[in-house]
Amino acid sequence: MSSAALLLGYGLSLALAAPALARAGWPERAPRLGIWAWQALTASMLLSVVLAGLVVTVSTAPVSGGLGDLLQACGLMIRAHYEAPGGPAVAAAGSVLALAVAGRTGWCLTGSLLGARRERRAHARVLALVGTADPVLGVTVVEDARPAVYCLPGLGHRIVLTSAALAALEPKALTAVIAHERAHIRGRHHLVLAYAGALERAFPFPAIFRAAAVQTRRLVEMAADDEATACADGPLPLAGALLELAGPADRGGGSAASLAAGGDVAPRIRRLLGPRRPLRRAVTWIGAMAAGGVLVLPFVLAAHPAVAATSVNACPLPYSQVPSPSTPCGLTAASATW
Repeated sequence: MSSAALLLGYGLSLALAAPALARAGWPERAPRLGIWAWQALTASMLLSVVLAGLVVTVSTAPVSGGLGDLLQACGLMIRAHYEAPGGPAVAAAGSVLALAVAGRTGWCLTGSLLGARRERRAHARVLALVGTADPVLGVTVVEDARPAVYCLPGLGHRIVLTSAALAALEPKALTAVIAHERAHIRGRHHLVLAYAGALERAFPFPAIFRAAAVQTRRLVEMAADDEATACADGPLPLAGALLELAGPADRGGGSAASLAAGGDVAPRIRRLLGPRRPLRRAVTWIGAMAAGGVLVLPFVLAAHPAVAATSVNACPLPYSQVPSPSTPCGLTAASATW
């Protein structure tokens, strides 16, 4: 079977596995592992499509003096291992597919990162005018009647609290929410969210990218909740802060701003107050390696035919050089005539 067909089949299987991962309960027990799993799943699917488009060009590419020398293998055998029906037309379509997917991904990801950086810089300029630094808490306070807490990540990062939030939160809850925002900054969650959001915008139709963006937004908040709980005096202060900062609609299951921006507040509070059942360290490591394997497998599928060709000790001779049965062994028809 063609390597391209294997890669496309692998990508399709990943897309079909996305709903099962979205329904699984273990990511809530290990949010950072869940984030890594979604990143590996989406990146591996894109790699499968791009590499499938590239490998079909090998059968028409002049690899005899290039890739063959690099691998110390017969170029003819490499082309035979990658050969797919359709010839140049399929190779051209594969090249267009690979360039289109890679270009669209790069364009949206670059635009997402640059756009977010421009917004952060503009927001930082506004904060320099209206915000007041609190050196004791290490935060910036903005006068506002609405309680809100959020972080401005990136270079020169800062944590921002409104005056209403500062007045409403008790000291332990305040410590918990600041630890939550610091966890976002340390984990560079803005880059994780930019990646997931860029893929969702680049490819809105496959459900895997929409599911990855939704689940990633939820899991980064849970990961920050876990770090804040470890720094604070248990989960109660953070749960109380979520209730204090969320409006009535958010307590009922709607979306909230700032601290509660990663999805429904009620499930996060239930998770904080419920029994803690984190995954064992060994299970987490096995899961991380499995996600890494999912990411590496497209490269293995794409490279396997070329690597298999290195086991061929000799190249097949062109037809014109094959000795004729009527001539002496080792002589061509031209050399046997005198």
